[in-house]
Amino acid sequence: MTNQPTNPRQSTGEKDELSPQARGGIRGAFYGYFVDFYDIYLPTMALAPAMVYFEPEHLDTVTSSTIYYITLAITLLGRPLGASIFGNMADSIGRKPATMVAVGGSTVITFLMMLMPGYALLGWFAIIGLILLRFVNGIFLGGIYTAAVPLAMEYAPPEKRARVSTRIMLGYPLAFIVVSLLTTVMLRVTPVEDGSYLEWGWRAPFVLSVIFQVAFLLYYRRVEEPPMVKRNKDRPSPLKELVARGPNRRGLLQVFLLMSGMWLSLQTAVSMMPGFLTGVLEFPDMSVTVATVVFFTVLMGTYLGVGRLTDAWGRRPVLALFGVLTATVVPALYWLLIYTADPGEGVIATLVLAGIVVVVANTPWGILSAYIPERFPVEVRASGFGVGYTFAVIIPSLYSFFLVWLSHLMPYEYTQIPLVVLGGALAVVGALMGPETKGADLAATRTQRSQH
Repeated sequence: MTNQPTNPRQSTGEKDELSPQARGGIRGAFYGYFVDFYDIYLPTMALAPAMVYFEPEHLDTVTSSTIYYITLAITLLGRPLGASIFGNMADSIGRKPATMVAVGGSTVITFLMMLMPGYALLGWFAIIGLILLRFVNGIFLGGIYTAAVPLAMEYAPPEKRARVSTRIMLGYPLAFIVVSLLTTVMLRVTPVEDGSYLEWGWRAPFVLSVIFQVAFLLYYRRVEEPPMVKRNKDRPSPLKELVARGPNRRGLLQVFLLMSGMWLSLQTAVSMMPGFLTGVLEFPDMSVTVATVVFFTVLMGTYLGVGRLTDAWGRRPVLALFGVLTATVVPALYWLLIYTADPGEGVIATLVLAGIVVVVANTPWGILSAYIPERFPVEVRASGFGVGYTFAVIIPSLYSFFLVWLSHLMPYEYTQIPLVVLGGALAVVGALMGPETKGADLAATRTQRSQH
């Protein structure tokens, strides 16, 4: 793979301003991530207080918790299927049409979820229908970023790709902030106690999701297809090319290993943090919500910083560095957080420690939208990005079962630590196994890359 600049202005030091096509693609990818992560947080925040609306009265806690977990996990399981379908479509007929189909499908499914009646009207079909809709929506959402992100990277100047990647990934913390604040407002305006949130309060975040997706669909009509993406009906399936023996498959396996570590550390160090603060340390829900919004606001700043650092140093050393930090500093801080925490006491110090854990574990994600597309030639780029990024989430998404198993060996509250260490170690190995991709020529085909 070549690391030489492909833009003649790079060698002179002249700054390459973003073209209108690049700005359009970058905004589209940002909106795509925002819509995707907004949907991820809908069940964990907006839908969680209303799950009893879809269940029979007096359902036992174990069954209720299992239904909630399935509703949460089923979307993550739909995303790999969507990444395969729409990645193959994006490499075959173009990034833009694949994105448009994915967004349109997600809009329809989200609208249907917004209208879902509860158990009182449909019985068990209410929760079954909700789960099926969440799964199908996961398929469409998996296609949005799979097609939109490679398009944005193919337009971005090589020397700015990491910074462009972090701008795109700002959709992730911003989506969390919007869902958190909207759900908090709706819980105040339509309390659960009088039944108004159960009947219609939870629907408001879904209404806003539909509005976001319709706006995204209308906006993306103006985005132009990159000229390097050429349709070729006679070429083998991009998905088959991706998994066939050779550099594509080696690249996919390396990205899968890296992303497995990234997802595992993210799930165990970050996803469980709100539940740990409220359930174990008994912090008030409102305090945790406000603190988490602050964490993700800080994260937006660290994203932009790591983008500049990565464009200067390169992708490989920065990913390896944060893998080391995740395997060492994050577990140490997590242990200190648990060891020193006292329910109801030392709230500020505890939340600061929790915030550092969340920010450090999350920061390297900002550059992945540049690194992974750079790992694959143009013919299979969307497939490689979607499959490598998304399939790696399947095993880490089962982290709650791993925690239960580890609880036989250590106190449950410490079980996240070995998983975070493992995740960081896998990320380091995955990063070091791959080449440096800074300045890679994204217009190059597989044949052209093999000549360098």
